[in-house]
Amino acid sequence: MSFITPLQDSLFRLAKRLLVSHEEAQDAVGEVTLKLWDKRSQMGEIKNLEAYAMTMTKHFCLDRLKSKQGNELRLVHVNYEKVSDSLADEIDNRDSLFWLEKAMEMLPETQKLVVQLRDVEGMEYEQIEKILEMKSTAVRVALSRARKTLREILLKNHAYGLTKN
Repeated sequence: MSFITPLQDSLFRLAKRLLVSHEEAQDAVGEVTLKLWDKRSQMGEIKNLEAYAMTMTKHFCLDRLKSKQGNELRLVHVNYEKVSDSLADEIDNRDSLFWLEKAMEMLPETQKLVVQLRDVEGMEYEQIEKILEMKSTAVRVALSRARKTLREILLKNHAYGLTKN
């Protein structure tokens, strides 16, 4: 399973983006890992293992959400916590993450996934195209629209009480 180990953090973050529960995300990564292990003899034929594993994870999670077992699952996630220097910084960071999470919830599913894969996971556009089975222009448009929407929501939220002169 050593060929899968480096991917597990990325797979988990994607699963966590799609499935609210930490446990559900762990289960999803476990299932995908088992499927990859079963296909280990075919790994030489796979050009990009990371994209392949991410695609499997995405499909597994979406299937899980569609199933009866996934009725109570919803889409939310915070990927990281930044270590801050002061209590004020920590409060500001938590507040920013809270509002970013709220803004992310307002995005359409495709835009959420594109932002997750590009901005959080740092994947290349080509990988995202394969994982989401989208054309290059569609990925770029979805990312642009998602970023614009997030920016507008966050600016609106953080500009409360401020007036333009």
